[in-house]
Amino acid sequence: MRLFGDPATSAAALPTAAERIRSILAAAHSMTVITDGMRSEVRHLDGGDPMGRLHLHPAEPGGHAEHRPAIRLEFTDVAPTPVRDRVRARVTVLGRLLTPYSDLSAESGAESTCMEFERAELETAEGIAYVGLEELDEAGPDPLAAYEAGMLTHLLDDHHDLVTLLLRLVQPQPTAAVVRALPLAMDRYGITLRLEERRGHRDVRLPFPSPLDDVEQSGAQIQALFSAARRRSHRNTLPA
Repeated sequence: MRLFGDPATSAAALPTAAERIRSILAAAHSMTVITDGMRSEVRHLDGGDPMGRLHLHPAEPGGHAEHRPAIRLEFTDVAPTPVRDRVRARVTVLGRLLTPYSDLSAESGAESTCMEFERAELETAEGIAYVGLEELDEAGPDPLAAYEAGMLTHLLDDHHDLVTLLLRLVQPQPTAAVVRALPLAMDRYGITLRLEERRGHRDVRLPFPSPLDDVEQSGAQIQALFSAARRRSHRNTLPA
């Protein structure tokens, strides 16, 4: 993946694996829980970070973890727009139960679950990253995490001409092989577009002029990208 913004050679920063995990958890609406031989689907998280109901504790050496039920939490990050291959990432949190498992859904009034943390895994097209508890604790969700889906669908449904405009920032310019361009992701550092060709696709990242600190800054940063695209003298050749 090549990264372009304004100027065309500027590279965008990327969220760390820990930040990406926290963002996926913060925006999650469902997850799969596997523990004590049972598999259950929790479908009412409603964007409430399950980490708020799950107390994670570091593993204690010699703590007889093998006598505690293992627990596995699985999350799937799905693009909100109808791109090819909509799964952007998968997150798995592994550990051992210190207290009986309680429903982690937003509708549940059950007590929080205590879990001895082993590791968190982030699986993307680039591979698998492993994150420890300290790194996960220090990271925070992206300020756009809870708003990204609505922002991307609004951009696509109501301002698709602006998505096409952003292609002027892509270098090298898309060829006639690109049949469709869709917004794939947005975070505090920039926007990612998926360019779909007749065979396969590629992703390009357009960095904001500066990282966002909160969602209120997103409008100005997105407009800055549009302005940069309009300043480009060449025309986009993507078929309508």
